[in-house]
Amino acid sequence: MQIHTVSAGQTLTDIAEAYGTTAAEITRTNELPNPDQLVVGQSLVIPIRGRFYFVQPGDSLWSISRRFGTTVEELGRINQLDINRPLSIGLRLYIPEGPKRAAEINAYVEPRGEQVAPALEQAARDAAPYLTYLGPFSFQIQRDGSLREPLLNNFPAIAQENNVTLMMILTNLENDQFSDELGRIILNDQTVQNTLLDNIVAAARKYGFRDIHFDLEYLRPEDREAYNTFLRKARDRFKGEGWLISTALAPKTEAGQKGKWYEAHDYKAHGEIVDFVIIMTYEWGYSGGPAQAVSPIGPVRQVLEYALTEMPAEKIMMGQNLYGYDWTLPFVQGGEYARAISPQQAIQLAARYNVPISYNERAQAPTFTYTDEEGRQHEVWFEDARSIQAKFDLIKELDLRGISYWKLGLSFPQNWLLIADNFNVEKKTIS
Repeated sequence: MQIHTVSAGQTLTDIAEAYGTTAAEITRTNELPNPDQLVVGQSLVIPIRGRFYFVQPGDSLWSISRRFGTTVEELGRINQLDINRPLSIGLRLYIPEGPKRAAEINAYVEPRGEQVAPALEQAARDAAPYLTYLGPFSFQIQRDGSLREPLLNNFPAIAQENNVTLMMILTNLENDQFSDELGRIILNDQTVQNTLLDNIVAAARKYGFRDIHFDLEYLRPEDREAYNTFLRKARDRFKGEGWLISTALAPKTEAGQKGKWYEAHDYKAHGEIVDFVIIMTYEWGYSGGPAQAVSPIGPVRQVLEYALTEMPAEKIMMGQNLYGYDWTLPFVQGGEYARAISPQQAIQLAARYNVPISYNERAQAPTFTYTDEEGRQHEVWFEDARSIQAKFDLIKELDLRGISYWKLGLSFPQNWLLIADNFNVEKKTIS
C-alpha cells in the first residue's frame, strides 16, 4: 500500500495514473466522501502491492533499505540501479512488500439506547475480519455483585462467524460515571466479590466470552493492592475455565503518578497477573478540553516506554482512537464541548469549507481550521492514514502485542486497509 498526500491541483485521475491504478479503485478502497473535490493535504491509501518512495536529501540506498526492511542489492535489482552511484533527489524508487509480523487487534463496540443501531452492528461485521477480540461495552457491576448487561444482539454471532474472541468487559460505571465507591465495594467486600465472580462465569458461559476484561477506573488510591489481590483471585477462577484475563490501564508515565485515574493502576502487578493489558493512550485532546491531537505520538511513546519498564512487550496493547474532535473557538473551560467526528466526516468538513489539511509532524496528526456559517471559528484534529501508520510503526518498533480501538461506529476505512498491509491478524481458538 502507498500513502499519498494530495497536492494543490491534483485530481484522482492524476494520482491514479501516477501509481498505475484507477480513480474508481482509489475511491472504492478509501470510501472517499469527496472524490470530485479532493482537499489539499488529504491522505489517500493507494491500493498497490508494495509502495513508491521519493529520494530525500541525505538518503542513500543503505538508509532506505534499512527503513523499509530490505537490502541494498534488492532495491538496486528491482529499480535497475547501479548501487555504487549516488541517488538523485526526487528519484522514485519502488519498495517491494516486506514480511508482516503477527499482531492482536481488539475493538470495543458501545451500543447505547434501547436497541443496537443497524449501522453499529454492520461496523462490527466489517471490522471482524481484522480483529482478534471484540468487546461489547460494558457489563456494569452492581453493588450487590450482580451485572447489568449491555445490548449484545448479534455481536456473539459476529464474533463466532469470524473466529474472533469475544471479550467480556466489566466496569464500575454508575450513571455513566466511573464510581470510586462502587470500586471500593467490589475490591473489599468478599461476599460481593464471590457473587460477582459467580455471575461473570455464568454470563461468560452463556454468551461464549473467552476473555474477561476489567476496566475499573477512578479507583481510590488506597485500593491499589486490593485491586491486585482481586485480579489474582479472578485469574485463578477463570484459568479453570480456560479463559484469558485482561485489564484496561490509564496512561501513566511513572509508577508514582498521582491522581485517582492513575494511583490504583499498578502496571508491574498487572503485567505479572493478567494475560495482557490495554493502555488507554488517547484523549490528550478530549471533548471538554482545549483543541489538540487526541493521541499525539510523543506522549503515546512516553507512556508505552514507561510500561515496558514494568511489563513485557508481549503483554501490551496500545490503545487507539477511531475518531477526532471538532472544537469551537475560543476554548472556554466548562463551555461548549467539542463534537466527536469520524475521519470521513473530518474530510467532508474540510471539503465543504474548502480549507487545506495540515499534518502536524510533532503530534503526527492531521488538523485544519474553518469558519462556519455563523462566523464561528473551529479547529479540527482527527486521524488519517499517516497518523495511524505512525502508530503501527511504533508498535513494530517496540514489539508490542497489538492495538485496541475505542470504538467502532465512526468510519475510518483507511485504518483497516493499513492493518492488512502491516500485520497478520492473529485469530485465537480458546477452549
